[in-house]
Amino acid sequence: MHLETTVHIWKEGTQYVAHAMPLDVMSSGSTPDSSRRALDEAVRAFLLTAADAGNLEQVLEDCGYEHRGDQWVSPDFVALERYELALGV
Repeated sequence: MHLETTVHIWKEGTQYVAHAMPLDVMSSGSTPDSSRRALDEAVRAFLLTAADAGNLEQVLEDCGYEHRGDQWVSPDFVALERYELALGV
């Protein structure tokens, strides 16, 4: 099975956080690369757990994935934006 995902990595203090956005799975590490490796492991564990429970296809569909051939294609993200919101509180 092949699965694509969009990953967002940012720094929090001394750690880097990696987030597989469509699946909403996160992990962290001391470098961007180590956070990505940790995320790969977390995603594999998440998917294996869903497969063992017999609901992998439903989980992927609920996350917006489409099954095409032997690949699950993630939803298209239009933008990743950073902006400031003015709060009137």
